[in-house]
Amino acid sequence: MKLAYWMYAGPAHIGTLRVASSFRNVHAIMHAPLGDDYFNVMRSMLERERDFTPVTASIVDRHVLARGSQEKVVDNITRKDRQECPDLIVLTPTCTSSILQEDLQNFVNRASMISDSDVILADVNHYRVNELQAADRTLEQVIRYYLEKARRQGNLNISLTDKPSANIIGIFTLGFHNQHDCRELKRLLQDLGVEINQVIPEGGFVENLHQLPKAWFNLVPYREVGLMTAIYLEKEFGMPYISTTPMGIVDIANCIRRIQKQINVLAPILLNDKINYEQYIDEQTRFISQAAWFSRSIDCQNLTGKKAVVFGDATHAASITKILACEMGIRVSCAGTYCKHDEEWFKEEVQSFCDEILVTDDHTEVGDMIARMEPSAIFGTQMERHIGKRLDIPCGVISSPVHIQNFPLGYRPFLGYEGTNQIADLVYNSFTLGMEDHLLEIFGGHDTKEVITKSLSTDTDLTWNYESKSELNKIPGFVRGKIKRNTERFARQNNIVEITVEVMYAAKEASSA
Repeated sequence: MKLAYWMYAGPAHIGTLRVASSFRNVHAIMHAPLGDDYFNVMRSMLERERDFTPVTASIVDRHVLARGSQEKVVDNITRKDRQECPDLIVLTPTCTSSILQEDLQNFVNRASMISDSDVILADVNHYRVNELQAADRTLEQVIRYYLEKARRQGNLNISLTDKPSANIIGIFTLGFHNQHDCRELKRLLQDLGVEINQVIPEGGFVENLHQLPKAWFNLVPYREVGLMTAIYLEKEFGMPYISTTPMGIVDIANCIRRIQKQINVLAPILLNDKINYEQYIDEQTRFISQAAWFSRSIDCQNLTGKKAVVFGDATHAASITKILACEMGIRVSCAGTYCKHDEEWFKEEVQSFCDEILVTDDHTEVGDMIARMEPSAIFGTQMERHIGKRLDIPCGVISSPVHIQNFPLGYRPFLGYEGTNQIADLVYNSFTLGMEDHLLEIFGGHDTKEVITKSLSTDTDLTWNYESKSELNKIPGFVRGKIKRNTERFARQNNIVEITVEVMYAAKEASSA
C-alpha cells in the first residue's frame, strides 16, 4: 500500500465491486469509512446507468473505531436482503477493515443463517493485490461458489450444447469499451456459427452459472479479468479456453483459427463435419475491414517510420504495439504496461516489436521516458494524455484508466473487424492532428500562442530573451515544443543561462551533427 495522487489501478475493493455490480441481482456491501463510497457515483456517471448501482457502504465511523462493528455489518446485510431480495450479497473488506482486524467472515456466517440470499466474503488480500487482480480473483470465487453449490445440489449440467457454443468471460462494468467489444464479439461468434452460452459477469445471473460447463470453449478477450476463471473451468471440467485477444487483423485471424481448432476437436463427433473459417477470414480482411486497405494507402505509408510510445494494461498495450509495428509500419520506441503481475507475458509478447520495454506503475517514470523518447504520438491511458498535453505530443487513449469521453454513447469497439477500423482512425488522427495548430496559425484561425512552457520539469534556471522568444514563435506549433526542449538541453549541457537566437542556431547545428 502506498500514498499516491495517481494510480493506474485502484484499490482491491474497487475490483470486487466492479465484478459484483456487473452481475444482475447481486448486491455488494463494503465495510469502509465515509468517502470510500465514491464507486457508486463513478459507475453511475461513467456507465450512464439508468438504475442505481447495487452497492452499499457499511460506514466505519467513530463508534466503530471505539467499540467495533458489533451488529452493524450483519444488520446491513440482512436489511439489504429484505429490501432488494438479491440472489447474492458480496461483502468486501477494505484497507480500513483490514487495519481494524475485524472478523468479517464471522459476520458473513451469522448473516447467512438469517438471510434468504447467498452471502460470501470477497477473498482478496487488500495489501497485496490491486483492482484488476482483485476483480479476477472475485469473479473466479463467485463462479467456484455456484458451481460447487450446484454440484452439491445435484443440478450441475455438464452436457455440451448441440451446436458449437462459447462463454465470453471478463466483460464487466467500467471496462475500457467493454460494452462495445461485447457486441462485436457476439457478432463475430454469430458469423462463425457459434452460439453464446453465457457472458459473465456483465449482465449475467449467478443462478445460471451452473450452465457454464455446457459450452464447447471459453473466450477470454482480456488477460486482466477472466483468466483465473478460465483456468479453473479447464482444471475442473476440462473446458478449453482461448485467450488470444481478437484485436487487429493479425490477431483476429489467429483467434478465429484457434476457435476453429477447438470446434474441430468435437465437430466430427457431434456435427459429423469439420469447420473451416479461412474463407471468412479472407473476406472480412479484404472487403469488410477497412484497416487492411488503409495500411496500404498513401495516408498510412506517410506514417511509416514515425516513432510512437505505447503504455496501458497488458492486453491493450501488447495488442496496439503489434498493430502499430506489424500492420502499419510505425516504429514503437517503447511499449509498457502497469500490470506488473503480468510482466513476463507482456515482455514475451512485445519484445520483437519495440525498441524498449517499460513495466512500472509509477507515472513519473512513464513521463520521463516519453520526454526522453520525444515520440510523434503516444498511445496510452488518460495519464499519458495529460503527459502528452504538457509536452505537446498528441495522444490516443487505448486503455484504462480513462475519463468519461472514453465511455461513448456511439458504437466504438476495439475488438473484432469493426474494431480494426476504429483503431486505424485513432492511430491516424493521433498522428495527423499535430498539424492542426500549424494550419490554424497560417490561415489565422486563432490567436497564436506565446512560447510554450510545457515540460515535465519545473526548473526555471533558463531564460529566453525577447529576440529568441520571437524567433521561437515563428516556428510551427507542431514542432515548436521539440525545438524548445532541444535548445534548453543544449543550453544546460553548455552551462548557458540565457538563451539567445545565436544559442538556438548553435543547438540546431549540434542536433544536426
